[in-house]
Amino acid sequence: VETPSGILLVLPQIALPLPRKPTLLLLLDAIQTPGNLGTMLRTAAAAGVDAVLLAPGCVDVYNPKVVRGAMGAHLHLPLQRMAWGEIENYVAGLQVAVASAESSQHYTDYNWQQPTVLIIGNEANGPSATARALGKGIAIPMASQTESLNAAMAAGILLFEAVRQRR
Repeated sequence: VETPSGILLVLPQIALPLPRKPTLLLLLDAIQTPGNLGTMLRTAAAAGVDAVLLAPGCVDVYNPKVVRGAMGAHLHLPLQRMAWGEIENYVAGLQVAVASAESSQHYTDYNWQQPTVLIIGNEANGPSATARALGKGIAIPMASQTESLNAAMAAGILLFEAVRQRR
């Protein structure tokens, strides 16, 4: 019988400051599945993302399933829940890439070397109209019988393309 890991210790919720001049941000738009959010936080930390912004509608970053999936990312990755107006002000001057299956822009043709915000939309509905209005759509091409990827998987592919181009 397998059991999940127990609680190691209890810490206060920490709020790391947002960077003043970010080079790579992950913006999550109404992500509702705790496992997806946890995986995206862990992946963002592994990819060296400067901070993760959580738009309205995202699951709580301290949900137990999120914390378990993030595997410690909460301890060293700035996480900030923000309203859309605050997001627009914070990302002003950065290029914004919106993951969208409908886009004709291939993600490997996108210039990730510039300071960038990557938006990953809701698991069922994709990016909101507000998110789409902030930037340019990019897509991960797929075989014709596949409609879309899991949000966390798409985030990983796109973030590590940014890492690859920045080497």
